[in-house]
Amino acid sequence: MTTMERLTEIFRRVFADEEIHLRPEMTAGDVDGWDSLSHVNLILAVERGFGIRFQQKELLAFRNVGDLLESIEKKLT
Repeated sequence: MTTMERLTEIFRRVFADEEIHLRPEMTAGDVDGWDSLSHVNLILAVERGFGIRFQQKELLAFRNVGDLLESIEKKLT
């Protein structure tokens, strides 16, 4: 399973929406229910799901799903 597929599963679980199909350019405005509270839940789920931790400065730099994906893949290598 690719990192994007794993990330998609996490998004689907957090947002309870099996129809989510992630694209690198997606932002919070593209996902129903992606607000500040769900963002915290999403980041925690990503950290647990991939066994990684983000630093505050990384979180503030994410502009879209592609940035999140890139950061995950760097941490996994």
